[in-house]
Amino acid sequence: MSGWLSALATALDPLCGPVGIFTLLAGDGLVSCGAIGWGDEIAFGVKVTVTLAIATLPIGLLLGFLIALAAQSEDKLLRAAVGIYTTIFRGLPELLTLFIVYYGLQLLIQSILGWMGIEQRIEINAFLAGMIALAVVFSSYASEVLLSAFRAIPRGQYEAGDALGLHRSRTMVLVILPQLIRIALPGLGNLWMILLKDTAYVSIIGLSDIVRQTSVAARVSKEAFFFYFLACLLYLALAIISSFGLSFIERWSRRGEVRR
Repeated sequence: MSGWLSALATALDPLCGPVGIFTLLAGDGLVSCGAIGWGDEIAFGVKVTVTLAIATLPIGLLLGFLIALAAQSEDKLLRAAVGIYTTIFRGLPELLTLFIVYYGLQLLIQSILGWMGIEQRIEINAFLAGMIALAVVFSSYASEVLLSAFRAIPRGQYEAGDALGLHRSRTMVLVILPQLIRIALPGLGNLWMILLKDTAYVSIIGLSDIVRQTSVAARVSKEAFFFYFLACLLYLALAIISSFGLSFIERWSRRGEVRR
């Protein structure tokens, strides 16, 4: 089964598949697929970039949602804690956050193991570190978008749910969340675009994304302008595809609105 899935993935590869862009257009050039060009490496970098962004999104959204809920709590300490969290991670450059997670998490784990009497060097996976760092940054911005969306929903919606005998959790799922998604979607769409671009930072810690792979190709081939321009085109292509996807989701989210 795994062999069949692998063959299907190869056949559907938009860059190096049988009908992929590099396969059809590159010929025997710099981005041809196979042993001659850099097409396979760059195609792998695209997969890493997209996978990292998609893996980060649900974690960042869940954290952002929980932070937005906490920001509306009656507990002053909880509100202060989430306020400090969002201020720190919206204020720090994304690259510094990545370094803190990648190097700091290693030191923390090694310190804990050392306290337990275990002498072992720990190295955090670059993909995992990138996902955690980007999710933390994404959640700090998403929480503000979601908090604004929460405040745009009238309090009467909650009172109506109570009047119907709905538990607050069911009111949240059945009444509040559909409206929340529709209101917050434009802002979250912008954050997705930023997340897609921020994945480029992981090349600094050695993850083979688009920037990393094109940088290696540029150094080896001495064709820096060509490969960095290709990286620009790939990011723009991902942004265009994302724009179509976000437009579809927005139309779907508004399907229940009354036409005026």
